[in-house]
Amino acid sequence: MLDVEKEYAKLGLKKDEFEKIKSFLKRKPNYLELSIYSVMWSEHCSYKSSRSLLKNFKTTGTYVLQGPGENAGILDIGDNQAIVFKMESHNHPSAVEPYQGAATGIGGIIRDIFAMGARPICSLNSLRFGKLDTSQHQKYLFEMVVKGIGDYGNCMGIPTIGGEVYFDKTYEGNCLVNAMSVGLAQKDKLIKSKAFGIGNQLVLIGSSTGRDGIHGATFASDELNEESEARRPSVQVGDPFMEKVVLEVCLELLDKKLILGLQDMGAAGITSSSVEMASKGDVGLDIDVAKVPLREPSMVPYEIMISESQERMLALIEPAKFDEIKNICNEWNINCEVIGTVTDNKLYRIFKGDELIGEIPVKTLTDEAPVYYHKHEKPRYLQNMPEKSLHEEDYENIERKFSNNEIFKKIISSPNICSKKWVWEQYDHMVQTNTAVLPGHDSSVIRIKNTKKAVAFSCDGNGRYCYLEPYNGALIAVAETARNLACSGALPIGLTDCLNFGNPEKPGIFWQFKNVIEGIIKACEVFDIPVISGNVSFYNESFGKAIHPTPVIATAGLIKDVEKITDSGFKDDNDEIILLGRDLNNKSDNDNMGGSEFLEIFFDKVEGKCPDIDIEYEKKIQKTCLELIDRRLIKSAHDVSSGGLAVTIAESCIYGKKGAEINAGLLENNFLKTFYSETQSQIVVSCLPENFKKIEEYCNNEKIPLERIGRVGGTILNINSEINIHIGEIINIYDNNIEKIMTI
Repeated sequence: MLDVEKEYAKLGLKKDEFEKIKSFLKRKPNYLELSIYSVMWSEHCSYKSSRSLLKNFKTTGTYVLQGPGENAGILDIGDNQAIVFKMESHNHPSAVEPYQGAATGIGGIIRDIFAMGARPICSLNSLRFGKLDTSQHQKYLFEMVVKGIGDYGNCMGIPTIGGEVYFDKTYEGNCLVNAMSVGLAQKDKLIKSKAFGIGNQLVLIGSSTGRDGIHGATFASDELNEESEARRPSVQVGDPFMEKVVLEVCLELLDKKLILGLQDMGAAGITSSSVEMASKGDVGLDIDVAKVPLREPSMVPYEIMISESQERMLALIEPAKFDEIKNICNEWNINCEVIGTVTDNKLYRIFKGDELIGEIPVKTLTDEAPVYYHKHEKPRYLQNMPEKSLHEEDYENIERKFSNNEIFKKIISSPNICSKKWVWEQYDHMVQTNTAVLPGHDSSVIRIKNTKKAVAFSCDGNGRYCYLEPYNGALIAVAETARNLACSGALPIGLTDCLNFGNPEKPGIFWQFKNVIEGIIKACEVFDIPVISGNVSFYNESFGKAIHPTPVIATAGLIKDVEKITDSGFKDDNDEIILLGRDLNNKSDNDNMGGSEFLEIFFDKVEGKCPDIDIEYEKKIQKTCLELIDRRLIKSAHDVSSGGLAVTIAESCIYGKKGAEINAGLLENNFLKTFYSETQSQIVVSCLPENFKKIEEYCNNEKIPLERIGRVGGTILNINSEINIHIGEIINIYDNNIEKIMTI
């Protein structure tokens, strides 16, 4: 018999938490009960270090049908239709077993979507790794994560339409794998997970239960170290073909109105899914582990209760409907067993047949879980951070070493800038035939069949910016996703997030987190974008070294007329190229090189201030872009972000397979500062020459600066006679560099 006094710390519980458990139970817990508390009170399940700050998010709005607290958030897009979406992390599992970690991350987030009664229509992801040229291990992680995502999504028949990939040494020991899924539902067929109705039953639908993933929630709530590899069994194993069957069964049962509630089994398995259902309904539950279909007959109760075996759902049903449900599951050849009953005693009781083996008050596992507001202080690395990242002599030294053509090629060949075709060509991004804009543009766009509508999604985050200035970095993350949507002609209506940080018990890390949250709150208030779902991933550290604070923001936008979808590529020869939002003659415009790709490539450092952003001004820029698209005055729109203005222009040439002649004013007569600083609130658009006056008039009325910087045409990209490269060479470098690196 295990001595729980010696075991609680091994399960991730603190001494005072163990004492709190004893006070709740008025006795020592047995090992089963202790395991249940350990997973439910883990950071991964309880949000104990973030809940006090997350409650301040804006979560309601015009389009919101469901905010945080359910499997996923829901937005109303009209015509009795809703989109359901959420993003979650699978960082630690992917670090030790990249293929299965990434695959089951995708599987888990897809289950969250159909648990709400929605059919998944697309997926996105945000990935972070160490630099590809540092070791073969980083290439291995990258390759296997991409393969895991691709294999699972492709087998499910769900297109992966977009996302982002970044490479930085801060992620060498702790990669980030953030997965997002989107579903489409009829508003009148949406379902939630609350348990209710005394005597109603809980039915387990899907795979048998094995030992994979045991204590996975606890594993995700700890730092990585030399023992992490030995904890490989904590990583779940996915079966996308089984998940496809589970999806179709659940949607059929919902369509036939045979189930009352539905919950995904994710972290902590049967325990978390059933406890959350009971807590939301303020009821009790009796669970019988003897009824759970097992893959390994020798499993003991605590293993059964916290196993994270994949492709399982928990449905709330009326007993009279079980036989019909069982018959449908039999037709699909999947498990369907009653494992629990709703009670009125508000206790979570676990039985093995007739034997009571655990008894816990439900609310002590959820509402009364610990909540921490940790000490916080500005990290020491920021106390001596220089205000300015580069000086004039730095620019002069680079210009002496390299020609402007060479500088440009180094920038566009950077794995952080160049095309991620090597990634998205492994995903089936066209399945279901609704993808309206291919991956690689500012936003990913999905048509809604049999309507004129489309929904667009943009996923973004910049760890370098948040490392330098967490508050401003968070403002920029939200602003850029909204700006990307505006460039597609989409109105931002809601977002999900995945907040990736180090150990929150360290004052510097919690300070970063607190400031990022405040930045997101401010940006969402100004843009009127509610946070409808999300995830916090702490303890992203390896051997005591934390990643850069990396909030990933994924925002959804509504396009009411698919004919007005706009992309990034230049369209026709002789079209005007216009820069919106930046006055290149403004001497007060800072160089905004802090945290830039230019600084990383040529100086191998992250320092200075991150780019300035005026969030109210940013809102005006986005409104202007949306209005110009709505009036059909512009043909393309592409925002300026990583890599700066030169990269934005080059990408518009690449996407349109067109050359361009650029002759722009120079900021402080400095070519590098003008074209590679990452100044915010800029958009490059193209238009018919005869529309320029109309655009100028509108921008003048809105007090938005604009500059006519060039024309589309030819086969050469010429920028101020300093860069002169054939568009074919640019496309070759941009499209093929990651594949080239991966084959070395």
